Amino acid sequence: MFDPQDPEATIAAAAERVSNWGRWGGDDVLGTLNLLTPEKRVQGAALVRTGASFDLTQHFNTDGPQKGWLRRVNPVHAMLGTGLDAEAGIPAFPHGIGGADDMVTMPLQASTQWDGLGHIFDHGKAYNGRRAGAVVTSEGDNTTGIETTAGRFVGRGVLLDVGRSHGTDGELPDGFAITPEHLDACAASAGVEVTSGDLLLVRTGRLARARRDISEGRGWGDYAGGPAPGLSFTSLDWLRSHDVAAVATDTWGVEVRPSEFAVPTFQPFHQVAIPHLGLFLGEMWDLESLAADCAADGVHEFLLAAPPLPVTGAVGAPVAPIAVK
Repeated sequence: MFDPQDPEATIAAAAERVSNWGRWGGDDVLGTLNLLTPEKRVQGAALVRTGASFDLTQHFNTDGPQKGWLRRVNPVHAMLGTGLDAEAGIPAFPHGIGGADDMVTMPLQASTQWDGLGHIFDHGKAYNGRRAGAVVTSEGDNTTGIETTAGRFVGRGVLLDVGRSHGTDGELPDGFAITPEHLDACAASAGVEVTSGDLLLVRTGRLARARRDISEGRGWGDYAGGPAPGLSFTSLDWLRSHDVAAVATDTWGVEVRPSEFAVPTFQPFHQVAIPHLGLFLGEMWDLESLAADCAADGVHEFLLAAPPLPVTGAVGAPVAPIAVK
């Protein structure tokens, strides 16, 4: 099923095995989000016991991880009005009222975000077998734009902390490929089951390492686009058989880097997961505080609310996910 010397054939075979094309009809634009049903939201809501909430966002600022690769830069925040303006009476509103306004300029995938279904193509094909050029034009994704997911990213979240279960001091090394066997073992040790429609979070510890490097003066290094632990290409079948609604990690690109193939490839997991499986991928999530709490109380399931910013036609969008236990 996996030939490291033949990525072309291996990718094609995996695409055929896990394909969800036509599963929810030829007009479907939601992919695996179809699995996140109202019943799954009720299940997720029932998990709230203590009300403890966890922010899973890497904050959006100029000190973020991007370094210009793939034209991705860190957010640029600018003020349109300040307290100094108010003190000076600019603009002049009656009776002394003043205010501040601001704006931000950034790629939509600058920090914590979801990859939408128009983000990746395979041999010119988008999700559900559509022509890539018909789906995404200069005006954006006119078919599977991220706005089509509005109101849907709420349900049962499950954390698999593979960094803790299989790493050293809670962290996996770069190039560590998380296989189905790792996922199953991690779930078993956590006493949790991954079921259809779940929002799956996989912690590798890569963000913790990046933050340690920053604190020691080395900066973000190659966190954005460099070597990293991540999901193995072989985990695609596992994700399909478990019918997860979406998966997110604490890394830049979800999948292991470099890839497991012996010849050059670029994001082969993405090449199958998004256009064929119709799976939404979350990148650069901050799972540290949630993981620490799950390790402390042994509860690895929770209500997860993670709606992306509904930018019309966007192929990916920022998200500020919240887990509630």
